[in-house]
Amino acid sequence: MRHLKKGRKIGSDAEHRKAILQSLAAQVFEHGRIKTTEARAKEVRSLIDEVVTLAKKGDVPSRRQVLSMIEDRGLVHKIFSEIAPRFKERQGGFTRILKIGPRQGDAAPMVFIELV
Repeated sequence: MRHLKKGRKIGSDAEHRKAILQSLAAQVFEHGRIKTTEARAKEVRSLIDEVVTLAKKGDVPSRRQVLSMIEDRGLVHKIFSEIAPRFKERQGGFTRILKIGPRQGDAAPMVFIELV
């Protein structure tokens, strides 16, 4: 039974799942928009919202927390200097998921996830 277990498995164990989500979040912050499966997009959305909320604070402890999630100093600097000021007045909902249809090989539902 899955009582009180949140999140999707995404076909991997806990460490691999964490690495996948960190990588997807970093790619969204770097490129602004990525193409992925719907399940992965829905999972990475919460991580992106958490990072942007921390970055809006702008203090040193939140920068260290974001650095533990993203692990790329240049990208963390970009998040704090460019992305966080864009969302200063916004309370939540920093991402948009656009459905683009099934994948050719296995018919997995594909989406674009982008920063609003």
